[in-house]
Formats: sequence, C-alpha cells, structure tokens
Amino acid sequence: MRPRSQFAMGGELPAGGFRRPPPPKPGEKRPGPLTVRGLPLLKPPYGSITAIDLKTGEIAWRIAHGETPDNVRNHPALKGLKIPRTGREGNLGPLATKTLIICGEAGFFTNPQGVRGAMLRAYDKATGEEKGEVYMPAPQSGSPMTYMLDGRQYIVVAIGGGNYSGELLAFRLPKGA
Repeated sequence: MRPRSQFAMGGELPAGGFRRPPPPKPGEKRPGPLTVRGLPLLKPPYGSITAIDLKTGEIAWRIAHGETPDNVRNHPALKGLKIPRTGREGNLGPLATKTLIICGEAGFFTNPQGVRGAMLRAYDKATGEEKGEVYMPAPQSGSPMTYMLDGRQYIVVAIGGGNYSGELLAFRLPKGA
C-alpha cells in the first residue's frame, strides 16, 4: 500500500494535500476551454444525450444536444459552411416520461431571427428522434419536474442565467407522452 502522501503516479502531494486553484482576482477571467484561433480544440458533439441498452450495455442511440454555440456558428473561419447542430457543454438534468426524454439547453444562443434564448427539446425515448422543441428566454438552470393535473401531464423547468433572473416555466405535454 502506498503512503497517502503520494500521488498515484508517485509524486508528492503539496503540503496540506490537494488544493483547488485560487479563484480569479476581480476583473480576471477563468481560463476557458482549449481553442485554436477561437474554435474548440475538441471535435463535436460538445454535449450529447446517450441512451444505453441495459440488457447489452451497448449504446442504443446518441444525439448532439443543444444548439451550436454562437462563437462557433459565427466564427469567420467557418463562414459559408453549413454547421450541423454540435450540442453544447453543460450539466443538465433530463426528464424521462413514458415515451419522451425532455431536456433544456445549458447556455444562450442566438436564433436566425436574432433573438437570444435557449430551447427545451423532447426526444423519442426509444430512438432519440427529436419530437419537438420550445423556445425559452433563458437556459435550463435546474432539473425539470413533472406532475399530473386533471389527467394531463405537465413539466416545470427552472431557467435563468446571464442578465435573466430565474423563473419557472410550466408546459403541458401531449396526451400519452
């Protein structure tokens, strides 16, 4: 057994154990993701939803979840190229219903009409096919919840971020969803 004072790779721990990097000073930015000329170093999808067949352990389907970030879609080096949806990074809580997986986006994007916001999307639970989307004025900021009222299913999503103060949005699902 290795002494606790050593890393798994054999190096010594700093005095006092593991340390988190210090927070940025006022006016200083945290380092962002690695980029080459402003484009992400890693290839997309930047965010995805993946379904795994629990009987076989195989991936049943995977989709890029989330719009292409504005800094990628509008990058001068990509001008004139049709960029498919790349997904976007973020930690989100999807919601599963009888037939759907429902999940919002983790960040703002600008739609073709020039309006900033985020989308709430519904995917077929069996295939991953997108079944619908709804515009939200801000990204999802918490896991959705669901409830039944008078025989109809509703979902509630917490949204907020940037200059948009938090709020809850409620949506009624189609019958049988």
